[in-house]
Amino acid sequence: MTDTLTVLGIESSCDDTAAAVVRLNGTAGVLSSVVYGQTALHADFGGVVPEIAARAHAEKLDHCVEDALSQANLKLSDIDGIAVTAGPGLIGGVLSGVMCAKGLSAATGLPLIGVNHLAGHALTPRLTDDIAYPFLMLLVSGGHCQFLIAKGPDDFKRLGGTIDDAPGEAFDKTARILGLPQPGGPSVEKAAANGDPKRFKLPRPLLDREGCDMSFSGLKTAMLRARDGVVAEKQGLTQADQADLCAGFQAAITDVLVEKSRRALTEYLKLNPTTPTLAVAGGVAANTAIRAGLQDLCAKHDVAFTAPPLALCTDNAAMIAYVGLTRLAKNDVDDLTLSARPRWPLDNTAAPMLGSGKKGAKA
Repeated sequence: MTDTLTVLGIESSCDDTAAAVVRLNGTAGVLSSVVYGQTALHADFGGVVPEIAARAHAEKLDHCVEDALSQANLKLSDIDGIAVTAGPGLIGGVLSGVMCAKGLSAATGLPLIGVNHLAGHALTPRLTDDIAYPFLMLLVSGGHCQFLIAKGPDDFKRLGGTIDDAPGEAFDKTARILGLPQPGGPSVEKAAANGDPKRFKLPRPLLDREGCDMSFSGLKTAMLRARDGVVAEKQGLTQADQADLCAGFQAAITDVLVEKSRRALTEYLKLNPTTPTLAVAGGVAANTAIRAGLQDLCAKHDVAFTAPPLALCTDNAAMIAYVGLTRLAKNDVDDLTLSARPRWPLDNTAAPMLGSGKKGAKA
């Protein structure tokens, strides 16, 4: 291995087609990061349609890779390895990315590295801020929510997570309930800015139960009932009603995440880390109210807080390329038998959060 490594990353686990080039030369740097969104394709359906997403990935992946290489002013011959999300995610999208990466690897002879999408999010603070191990990670996105102690690039301990809906999914469903556009996270946050978070008494699920596990399905149901109550009373929803419902929902999510983060910090600090740090990543980490609550928590406990730039919170290929770099540096690569995986927990020693199926433990 040379001192300088350059990896092309490919990400297609949900509804964003992404490619990026990251170079390791002492420290890691992002040379390019391209993301093609699919919001318009799914707008009429109130959420991501897996078949539509998979077809869009297949159509756009080669163009996305070309754009990433062009922006980095590189050619495939300048690349040392190809990293691709191999799971977890919507299997059609994951398969599209894996097959694209396999084709490039077979044609060029470049090493192939299958990356866990969750590891990409979890290690993003290492790419952006070079924080020291071990650190506490709150991975909070559209499909996942869990607390992880990151002890190394492939050593994670899960402290807890959601037992049903992820927060991002709850945001999307709340937006749908209230007639707001998708994606739900930005729409709910924008409406909540003008709302009264105390008007509606919404639950804070599992705060009465010990541990770091979370539940957001009941909160979604409570939102539906609150909306139905307003509609029954007024024969419809005003913008003020929407704003108050959004503000109450966002406050409930924030309260749960902050309290569960406090409990996770208690467990993490037992390790006596040299530079204790709470990092947050994933699409929901872009929510300013949630970030502010976590920052206040860290300030009270004298723990450093870090969150990636907003562009690297949502799904992107730079995080995949970075994980690929860490593995390529150790010559830990895959071959063309690499498979797409719909489920792939980071901590294989922990009990499955959502049960188990024929394909193994769910993420």
